Amino acid sequence: MKKHYLTGTLCLAIAIVVMVFSSINFLSLKDLGVIEPGPSVEDVKMLSEYYDGIKNTNMDTEVYVLKGTKPGGKVLILGGTHGNEPSGYLSAITFIENAVIEEGTVYVIPYTNHSGMTHNDAQEASPQFIHIPTEKGIRTFRYGSRASNPIDQWPDPDVYVHAASGQQLSGSETRNINRAYPGRPDGTLTEQAAYAIAELIRSEDVNLTFDLHEASPEYPVINATVSHEKGMSVAAEGVMELQFSGIQMALEPSPSNLHGLTHRELGDYTDTIPLLMETANASQGRLRGATNEALALTGIDKSYVRSQKLGFLYVPYDESGHPIEERVGRHLQGIIEYTKAYSNQYADKPVTFSNIPTYEELFIAALKEDLGGPQLGKYLH
Repeated sequence: MKKHYLTGTLCLAIAIVVMVFSSINFLSLKDLGVIEPGPSVEDVKMLSEYYDGIKNTNMDTEVYVLKGTKPGGKVLILGGTHGNEPSGYLSAITFIENAVIEEGTVYVIPYTNHSGMTHNDAQEASPQFIHIPTEKGIRTFRYGSRASNPIDQWPDPDVYVHAASGQQLSGSETRNINRAYPGRPDGTLTEQAAYAIAELIRSEDVNLTFDLHEASPEYPVINATVSHEKGMSVAAEGVMELQFSGIQMALEPSPSNLHGLTHRELGDYTDTIPLLMETANASQGRLRGATNEALALTGIDKSYVRSQKLGFLYVPYDESGHPIEERVGRHLQGIIEYTKAYSNQYADKPVTFSNIPTYEELFIAALKEDLGGPQLGKYLH
């Protein structure tokens, strides 16, 4: 009998240790790190200021307000729509920490689906964190999920019905904020967050909105910008400038029958011009090999090199991969060129800024100078 007590006590002790370790790990996932406000950040609001229904929930998130010395138009940058697409939120953070706004106002939400940043997709073997060396040491960022945390919203229905259109999708899409726009105040928590973003755009009279994404290399809409029809002239001018500078960028019209996405619903339900950009992220693809932090940061994957040779991909792929600096550089250069195009065409509401690292500075120049590879950390404070 004494032996059974000892065995039970040992098992209980082990269970307590595992529970404590798991609890510490779980709580650490809610810490998304510190963002260092750059020279033009004048205010940091909470998204709940635009719809208080998400206040004190895991969906509430910071909105950084960067203001110029002269009046002008207004731009919104959405990073972290999907937490497993790191170039989106890293581009937003790089903008926050470096941008000098000269005319107008820029609002930046680095973690659009804050809930999605607090967990990841365990069955995808995704890393929990990514680490980037900077001049001040290693900075740690979460590698999140495409969907809101089930702790915040559960269960998923068998079929998700998009409220504004009646479109039916897989039930798992109910936690995908980029299927929830324009949102609704009495909907799910994900729909409420989408509604808060639409309210921000309406109340602040945002003229131009960027939504920063990544997709698998076998996805047809890759290295592309998707535009609502009312933004096609701005997008076309920006795409030409990107191509002139050596950045291949396709321009895709927003499908009128595909609902819930920023480039469709924000264009239909607000006055903003919405643009969505996609870069190639191998760690999201179905053809990938090992899923780890190195893949998320470098994009180097032998499986994708073979897939390229077999003609399965929509983006060139070789042994160099598609590193995070290339993907962030594409997003930031896109923001630069599309904002210039907008300011050219809407000269009464310009938005101008400087001090943003370009594609050349982040990716090409570093390779030419043989610095051991591109260095995003130079621009993260």
